[in-house]
Amino acid sequence: MIRLASASISRAKILKDFGVDFIQKSCDFDEDTIVASTPKEFVYLATLGKYHACKKEFGIEIPLLVADTVVTAHGKILRKAQDREDAQRILELQSGSISSIITCMIYESKSLYFLDIATTDYIFETFDEEDLKAYLDSDEWMGKAGACMVEGFCKKYIKEVRGLESTAMGLGIERLLPYV
Repeated sequence: MIRLASASISRAKILKDFGVDFIQKSCDFDEDTIVASTPKEFVYLATLGKYHACKKEFGIEIPLLVADTVVTAHGKILRKAQDREDAQRILELQSGSISSIITCMIYESKSLYFLDIATTDYIFETFDEEDLKAYLDSDEWMGKAGACMVEGFCKKYIKEVRGLESTAMGLGIERLLPYV
């Protein structure tokens, strides 16, 4: 049994799909306080901040797992879109380009501390304007880092994938399994 210190439905699904017993409860950490010069540094600092907050709140009697994910294109961090206009801007940066999804996770039990940072790159075809408009109208982009759903809207535009799908979905389970 592990404690998933995240509210992410995707992370919970990954653990469930791989047969990992877990309980899920997130803790408070304000990512807006992070100052970072690169997307990789941002995701590392966000995960580290969540780890310290959750370890303080929960301890490690039950092994603790925290993670954070960031989407980047053209060197810019693509956070969750604030509104439809922001989502369009973010998606247009990814259209016909490479989007990198960087996930950092920390797992700690009484006998192990494990930190991993991994990247999955998606090389996208140019998004069709009408299809993009319909996606924006659907509001499915809301709450998604980079406003992108590689398992949804963006899937049909993928030319190439470099890396693990689980990393792109927010938890590099293949890297974690040997330790849980």
